[in-house]
Amino acid sequence: MTPYLYGKRNSIHIIDIRETLRGLLRAKKFVAHVVAKGGDVLFVGTKRQAREIVQRHAERCGMHYVTERWLGGTLTNFRTIRSRLQRLEELEALVASPEWETGYSKKMKSMLTRELVKIRRNLAGIRRMSRLPAVVVLIDLRKEANGVREARGMGIPTIALVDSDSDPTLTDIQIPGNDDAMRSIELILRELADAVEEGKKARPEPVAPAETRDESGMAPRRRPRRGSAEPRGERPGGETEASRSAPLAMSTPEPPEMAATGGEPSVS
Repeated sequence: MTPYLYGKRNSIHIIDIRETLRGLLRAKKFVAHVVAKGGDVLFVGTKRQAREIVQRHAERCGMHYVTERWLGGTLTNFRTIRSRLQRLEELEALVASPEWETGYSKKMKSMLTRELVKIRRNLAGIRRMSRLPAVVVLIDLRKEANGVREARGMGIPTIALVDSDSDPTLTDIQIPGNDDAMRSIELILRELADAVEEGKKARPEPVAPAETRDESGMAPRRRPRRGSAEPRGERPGGETEASRSAPLAMSTPEPPEMAATGGEPSVS
């Protein structure tokens, strides 16, 4: 972290604010670009100072978050995580059903309730994550070592708030700053959440499906069903059904000179 430090006073490292601003601008630009292309962002902050801030800003910008313990395999074994999310939906539907009051004993209700609370506490922030995120934002690299390792193994870019006791080479975009102070965490996450909202505004609007039309602006004519009573129309190329069924003896008419002389050419 030496290139990102301004100095040291009373055994306390002072981070260079210019490096913090440079890293924050790079991170905002990258996040806005990724979100504009349709990617999702996963915010990770499991330390006590960052939990509430991470959840609030992630929900504000409509992205995913992890504020409890990082479950092993959240990224590398995403299929298993999705199966646990399906179990969460099953338990919620079971609790809301009328069978919950009459069809289960107190012991079974207690076991299912504990399971529901546990899954909801650990996976509530990623229950809408149907695919792997395009970028992962972390608070404190040392605390989120497992998340950094899985993201690097899956080739997912990472952005991290890095303090002077961390290794900045473990993340792709470093934002030097104090990862223990709530005010610094609030500032960084607020700016990144704003970048997510900017990227969402830059996303192309979905085009409503319209009927295919030809160059003249007219909708293509549908072919009649076999056996329908529609009149036989003109076929492509200008010929009709009648002209195709007519005998081939119909040739071009004779010149007027030959018609006037009984079929022999007139001599002037």
